[in-house]
Amino acid sequence: MRTFTISMFLLVLLSGCTQAVNLEAAEDSNNPNCADVSVRLPDMLGENQLRYTNAQATAAWGNPAAVLLRCGLETVEVSTLPCVTAGTTDWLVDESDAPKYRFISYATFPAVEVIVDSEVASGISTLEGLSQAMSVLPRTKVCTTLID
Repeated sequence: MRTFTISMFLLVLLSGCTQAVNLEAAEDSNNPNCADVSVRLPDMLGENQLRYTNAQATAAWGNPAAVLLRCGLETVEVSTLPCVTAGTTDWLVDESDAPKYRFISYATFPAVEVIVDSEVASGISTLEGLSQAMSVLPRTKVCTTLID
């Protein structure tokens, strides 16, 4: 019994050494759909392991964090940003802060934001790794391409 107590103490002690990633929760982070996404998030995205965060409906992978996720943003159904598809989710791609890319789920309720440091992680691999978790979100539209 004593070994169990010491082992549990060491586990708590060691887990206390890992600093939480400081993130800000999105406005609708208490949406039940975000909880559905959160419980399905993978432990690993490529070489990056899931870390603790200090805000509801958020996640981070890597040390230092290479991938950040926030669920609970306002649904986006109109945008001029380019769109890519990974799994069952369409993503708007914001390249304005490259090499850090911001991906926003298109027409999901609620929207999910993923920020990927492309010097450490692959954007497409990250989105594909999140596809199972994202598949639970209701969608209202799919991306289309306008042809002149």
